[in-house]
Amino acid sequence: MSSNSFAYNEQSGGGEAAELGQEATSTIAPSGAFGLFSSDWKKNEDLKQMLESSKDSAKLDAMKRIVGMIAKGKNASELFPAVVKNVASKNIEIKKLVYVYLVRYAEEQQDLALLSISTFQRALKDPNQLIRASALRVLSSIRVPIIVPIMMLAIKEASADLSPYVRKNAAHAIQKLYSLDPEQKEMLIEVIEKLLKDKSTLVAGSVVMAFEEVCPDRIDLIHRNYRKLCNLLVDVEEWGQVVIIHMLTRYARTQFVSPWREDDGLEDNEKNFYESDDEEKEKSDKKRPYIMDPDHRLLIRNTKPLLQSRNAAVVMAVAQLYWHISPKSEAGVISKSLVRLLRSNREVQYIVLQNIATMSIQRKGMFEPYLKSFYVRSTDPTMIKTLKLEILTNLANEANISTLLREFQTYVKSQDKQFAAATIQTIGRCATSITEVSDTCLNGLVCLLSNRDEIVVAESVVVIKKLLQMQPAQHGEIIKHMARLLDSITTKLLTQYILNLGKYDQNYDIRDRTRFIRQLIVPNEKSGALSKYAKKIFLAQKPAPLLESPFKDRDHFQLGTLSHTLNIKASGYLELSNWPEVAPDPSVRNVEVIESAKDWTPVGKTKKEKPAKKFYSESEEEEEEEESSGSSSSSSSSSDSESGSGSESGDTDGSSEDSSEDSSSDPESETGSEAEAERKRKSKTKRKSDSEDEKKKNEKLKASESSSAESSSMEESSSGSESASESDGEPAPRKVTQAKERKPQQERQPPRKDVFLLDLDDFNPVSTPVALPTPALSPSLIADLEGLNLSASSSVINVSTPVSVPTKTHELLHRMSGKGLAACYCFPRQPCIFGDKMVSVQITLNNTSDRKIENIHIGEKKLPIGMQMHVFHPIASLEPEGSVTVSVGIDFCDSTQAACFQLCTKDDCFNVSIQPPVGELLLPVAMSEKDFKKERGTLTGMNETSVTVIAAPQNFTPSMILQKVVNVANLGAVPSGQDNVHRFAAKTVHSGSLMLVTVELKEGSTAQLIINTEKPLIGSVLLRELKPVLSQG
Repeated sequence: MSSNSFAYNEQSGGGEAAELGQEATSTIAPSGAFGLFSSDWKKNEDLKQMLESSKDSAKLDAMKRIVGMIAKGKNASELFPAVVKNVASKNIEIKKLVYVYLVRYAEEQQDLALLSISTFQRALKDPNQLIRASALRVLSSIRVPIIVPIMMLAIKEASADLSPYVRKNAAHAIQKLYSLDPEQKEMLIEVIEKLLKDKSTLVAGSVVMAFEEVCPDRIDLIHRNYRKLCNLLVDVEEWGQVVIIHMLTRYARTQFVSPWREDDGLEDNEKNFYESDDEEKEKSDKKRPYIMDPDHRLLIRNTKPLLQSRNAAVVMAVAQLYWHISPKSEAGVISKSLVRLLRSNREVQYIVLQNIATMSIQRKGMFEPYLKSFYVRSTDPTMIKTLKLEILTNLANEANISTLLREFQTYVKSQDKQFAAATIQTIGRCATSITEVSDTCLNGLVCLLSNRDEIVVAESVVVIKKLLQMQPAQHGEIIKHMARLLDSITTKLLTQYILNLGKYDQNYDIRDRTRFIRQLIVPNEKSGALSKYAKKIFLAQKPAPLLESPFKDRDHFQLGTLSHTLNIKASGYLELSNWPEVAPDPSVRNVEVIESAKDWTPVGKTKKEKPAKKFYSESEEEEEEEESSGSSSSSSSSSDSESGSGSESGDTDGSSEDSSEDSSSDPESETGSEAEAERKRKSKTKRKSDSEDEKKKNEKLKASESSSAESSSMEESSSGSESASESDGEPAPRKVTQAKERKPQQERQPPRKDVFLLDLDDFNPVSTPVALPTPALSPSLIADLEGLNLSASSSVINVSTPVSVPTKTHELLHRMSGKGLAACYCFPRQPCIFGDKMVSVQITLNNTSDRKIENIHIGEKKLPIGMQMHVFHPIASLEPEGSVTVSVGIDFCDSTQAACFQLCTKDDCFNVSIQPPVGELLLPVAMSEKDFKKERGTLTGMNETSVTVIAAPQNFTPSMILQKVVNVANLGAVPSGQDNVHRFAAKTVHSGSLMLVTVELKEGSTAQLIINTEKPLIGSVLLRELKPVLSQG
């Protein structure tokens, strides 16, 4: 296409005419020149006719074109009367587009929009959630005070809507209503309080934004929702994350004590190292040690993964949170993420560099490793160059100043004169802050006086003057030399010349200064008495100038805010409060969820009291705690700073071993004499060997009563099942060392918040044989695990036993690839003993070679983010043709992503992966038909997916449907009062979200398969897997 034709299309709207299917007629303009500037009245007339058509297809086409015009920035307001007539259309697609248009123009055309107010009110009851939400958006966009009561009523109803999308729009409408009528504040706060309790991630960000806009000072509304917001943070939309993080930063500054006391305390300890013991004791009594609040740690831990977010605003929000509320020793993690943002566009770079400049003044060490990232590039704009110079100056020290000065020499030669002048100022600041290079910098600036560029010379003179003023005694010779140079210059003429230049300068401030100085140093008849004191005025003793960073005083503004960028308090800025001296009551953040599950509340209390230590007498218990206090205290700080989820597997391991010792050795403690306790107190080694012997006897007893597969599932017996007969003659010292190895591991791990089976006081194993194939637990353990319901759901929904356990196995490692080692895995559909969020997986290892395979263990784990794996204990050796079954626990985070890891032997490592079918990510739940219908009623709209299944009538018998469904997924059958409706229920292992499956038989050979769940992705995958199974014979 030629340039002329391109210009014609762009100017005359020819492109739009072609798009709208119109023919350019000669009647529009008599000449081509006039046609270039013709109006679009013809186009709008056609659109109006299409909107008034009786055909929905024409209306839909017209609305699509109108919305396209709005997207291109064109004015479509004159079409408002024609569009608003279609607001009551029965076609869903037309209605959606009409609402999109109305949201854009309702504020401009308020009178016409008010005529359709009754239609909007009816649409608030529409069964389609998108229509309800759009109607609320249009209603809140009509800025007329007379409809405030109607808006208030609509917001209250929408806040209780079943759809989270509608509730999200209700939160958006709160802000609009508040700006229209601030007197509604109290009623809006009630709605905000209600929406803050919402568990949907879709609503969280919007309601916090409404909270910040309407009542940011009502911190009491956040208390009970604080932990929920921290846990939901990772799943909230990106812009919602930014708002929540800023709000939680302010909250933390009011509810927790300063974590920076810890650092101050360390410094004091170093200073007072040589003080007497009495003085140290007095000071230690006065100064209480800092212990971080668990809720404070929860916020810091849950925001750390967001440093990897693709959204620069989220990374910046987390960085300011770490800067303002985390211990100084942990704030360094943000530096790498901020440097990563420097690869973004220039606007992002500008904001990030401003914040780094403020941080680098107080804590240089954070950004020193990334010094080269702040080197100036030739393509950087001037604003970015000056900010990088500022940061380089802040990071300058004796170690890197020589490198920086060489870099500055190159910058001075830049064609960007403003940047070159800024570089000269930077050299002057380096000279004042680092005395070792002050002479070098001064000599370099003197050399720049001979530069051809007047801006470089002028800036050099100003900086040299400031340096000489700051240290006049050290540079007396230079001052004298410059004074002698003035003798050779006609000072009077030079002064007159400068004053004449200033008289006609464009800057009025310079003109005023020039007039003032002229009257003082060149007196005339009109000069007043002030000219007599000119010498005292100009040659008075003045303080030396300070070369300071312009970012020195910005730290009182919260990082990442507009106020920090402008260095002035902007409208709507909320200041960070100072840390409280004493932390407010932390119990206000406790949520009364535990009351609904009274069965296991005492268990949590008994766990805190360490019931597993009851094997020995009370005096022995105290002695053991004293002995272990050293190792536990040394590791408490490091384990506290780590992610809580990261330490789950090791913690569970330790607790299960400890409690298994307790349960197996209880009879011995009941019948033991006091003399025996005294002997144990004298000899720790003997005591541990005795406990190991007693434990060994009980294990032998269990092994004789139950199958060998049972013992293989427990961690300590993964190798014990093979060596049960060989270990009779094993010496006691080896057992003692094993016990010692396990004990510190137990003490190092912090106590888990979750309640597990093996923590129960009344645990009493029953020696009933296990009926399930290759079981990992005895029936008593399964029964106890079934009784545990740790989710926050209703007490009537409990985990039940699996209806069916598939015998299908999956190949993990082929014998050819594994050099004789073959491995396969299966899902036993039992609650995992290693963690309530983990899926139990049984791995069967076979040695198909003719040699012994040694040290079989799991090596490097390459798991996706968030996924965790509890490995089995290394297997010392596997004889030829031998086989062993071990259990592992994997937290798949409710996804079907494969868990990749290495299965290693003494000589080789093999890359393997476990891919979970979506049906194995569920736990069956038992619930009544009434509860099923109630829960299903809350999971409609976007949480519901359905498909029609076609099959022969003989495939739709109740037994066939039950068998097919439970073979695919670990679902529990729900009793149904209708013969043609079959219901199944489960919950996801990781998050505890309900998965409700309904098979509704229709007339003929069809059935409707419906899945309701909060996890639409898992629901759609399960739907795809169930459909072909139900269809086939």
